Amino acid sequence: MSQAGHPGGPVLGRLIGALLLVGSLLAGWLWMEFEEFRNAPLRVAEGSIIYAVPKGATLALVASDLQEAGIISNARYLRWYGRYTGQATQLRAGEYRLTDGMNADALLALLVSGKSVTYSLTLLEGWTIGQVRAALAGHDVLVQTLQDVDNEQLMARLGLPGEHPEGRFFPDTYQFTRGMTDLEFLQRALRTMDAELATAWANKAADVPLASPYEALILASIVEKETGQASERGQIAGVFARRLQKGMKLQTDPTVIYGMGENFDGNLRRKDLQEDTPYNTYVHSGLPPTPICMPGRGALQAAVAPESGKTLYFVAKGDGFHAFSTTLSEHNAAVRKYQLRQ
Repeated sequence: MSQAGHPGGPVLGRLIGALLLVGSLLAGWLWMEFEEFRNAPLRVAEGSIIYAVPKGATLALVASDLQEAGIISNARYLRWYGRYTGQATQLRAGEYRLTDGMNADALLALLVSGKSVTYSLTLLEGWTIGQVRAALAGHDVLVQTLQDVDNEQLMARLGLPGEHPEGRFFPDTYQFTRGMTDLEFLQRALRTMDAELATAWANKAADVPLASPYEALILASIVEKETGQASERGQIAGVFARRLQKGMKLQTDPTVIYGMGENFDGNLRRKDLQEDTPYNTYVHSGLPPTPICMPGRGALQAAVAPESGKTLYFVAKGDGFHAFSTTLSEHNAAVRKYQLRQ
């Protein structure tokens, strides 16, 4: 016997159809909303901000933080998208600059790149270790670990116990990320100076009266202090090299000033030139015991390969340059012309 169709069949079919329609509409709406989120620029005040991702942070934590700050509109979408792209587990700790031109793709790419915001500190040519340490202590990003460490302890921490710190760090502009310590910064500057000094020493002229790279460093520091003119470094280094060869005292004021330390008041007097300190090159022959500042690359190169010639004297002309002389009588005439007239 035949059986009439069940009256619930068409109703169920229509219900399923309606649910499928609603589901597809909802999925389409969600997809449109997600695509809008994905392509929307970040909402960053004043164009850009620096955002820190701490060590061990998850994308869920970062997304919630960004939504709470009003930078993104939907933390859930960012989490989902990160899982879809595989970037959710690749976040790298650091500081990142977020700009209002970024979308979700650019944001995730940045957070997994490790391209943290960098900071800089410049160590100037001619600075002493005291100036270097003051600059490090005054930098608000470097982690300070050396506040109560003297220079002797500092060199021990750098693996050079007993060495003098003067001149051992290369003057340059160094880039670094937040979290670097002052000691790590100095380790980097020390390695750089070692490399620069080794390069200079490898190019030393055969007749230069220097017995070691450290002596080259000492002479370079004197050259650095004697002139700020790059064109004169080779000439001044040549004068000192010839005086060393002839056994003449270097008689250079910057070494005397360095030896005076805090007693120097800005005015070098005749009695100061007679004061017996290890750094007084008017009293003692040869090089002083240590460098007197940080020499730059130009001074290092001049010290190991000075200009040839016969000059043995020079005097400041008052315009940033020097007058060079071969004989003492010529030098005294230059002193009268450029110094006594002042």
